[in-house]
Amino acid sequence: MAGAFGFKGCQKIRGPQIRNLLEAKDFILFDCDGVIWHGEKAITGAVKVVNSLIRHGKNVVFVTNNCTRPRENYVTKFCRLGFTEVMLEQIFSSSYCSALYLRDVVKIRGQVFVMGCDALRRELQAAGIPCVEEEADEPNATIYNCPLAPDVKAVLVGHDDKLTFLKLAKASCYLRDPECLFLATDNDPWHPLSGGRILPGSGSLTAALEVASGRKATVIGKPSRFMFECISSQFRGVDPAQCLMIGDRLEVDMLFGSNCGLDTMLTLTGVSQMEEAQEYRDSELSTNHSLVPDYVVDTIADFLPAFEEVDEQSN
Repeated sequence: MAGAFGFKGCQKIRGPQIRNLLEAKDFILFDCDGVIWHGEKAITGAVKVVNSLIRHGKNVVFVTNNCTRPRENYVTKFCRLGFTEVMLEQIFSSSYCSALYLRDVVKIRGQVFVMGCDALRRELQAAGIPCVEEEADEPNATIYNCPLAPDVKAVLVGHDDKLTFLKLAKASCYLRDPECLFLATDNDPWHPLSGGRILPGSGSLTAALEVASGRKATVIGKPSRFMFECISSQFRGVDPAQCLMIGDRLEVDMLFGSNCGLDTMLTLTGVSQMEEAQEYRDSELSTNHSLVPDYVVDTIADFLPAFEEVDEQSN
């Protein structure tokens, strides 16, 4: 669809161009961190944009690799920040999609060892998936003498701020069984914090386990197509040509959109910036072109004039 507007590949759009693009799309997919909010503060204009899209009849979906809270907690956060129109069924996190993958795709028959936070475990349990109980190990426990759970059929890696060497060792032992699945909620390498600091992401933990086990993880979250398949399974009439993916990371959000056949838009309020997108666009490596957004906006607040024009025309 991008070509129909006469520009494709890292082009900034405004006003009437944004309005025409939104009119052509039935589904608007948003990343959250860096697009909708920064931590506990909504990005200026984001509340009005999201609520206006919903009120104008658009199917708005949130697709996030953040696996540190259950979907119910996301609804609470949306409401707390003023996004009063957002409902549970609009939220697709990597933890929720991991639960669906285990339950509906591989139909797991056995326990899952979770190398992740409590929120990830809660999503699995809500889907009826048994997890290895995380009991406190003895102070002097090592991989030489600690017990290993029976019937572990999958290891799932997510964000884990309580990661221990023993937990990594246990996961490595379970993956010695070639029948044991190796899954990761997402492959994000790091996340930005205030003051220029960063937080290692799930991808860094997954990489450690891949080296230890000699295996490659199946990634559930973006840029994997499975998250889009989850959306398609729960909403009727999802046509990739009628979808717009809006995100802040080229290697995650733009690649996800490209993998799924969606038009993509980069917002410059998060991780990736215009210069990086242009470098990928001008690269001689064709694989880098999948990381290039179709459209670029400074912030999703740039959508607001488009709504004002629509509202004026309807009066």
